[in-house]
Amino acid sequence: MSPSKSSRKIVRVAARKRVRTKSVRSEIKTRITKAEKFIFRNELEPARQAVAESIRALDKAAEKGIIHPNNAARRKSRLMKKFNQLALRGAERAEALE
Repeated sequence: MSPSKSSRKIVRVAARKRVRTKSVRSEIKTRITKAEKFIFRNELEPARQAVAESIRALDKAAEKGIIHPNNAARRKSRLMKKFNQLALRGAERAEALE
């Protein structure tokens, strides 16, 4: 254990913060995975809702300082790229049926 009182407090504060941060990071990963599953199953409407939830969670985490804003932007970009490819395939199928 650290000798000074302030360093012991820093350890306690870091432990509390780590618990809060872990749950938010886990939620982000879960939401992104859920959205990707809908995208890979070619389910457009559920994927749209899941992507919106994921983006909202990423923005909140970046705003709170849990993840870096560039990290959130990168993850949103990758997710939207996958979603837009699904939407494009859906539009091509609709045109082919006409």
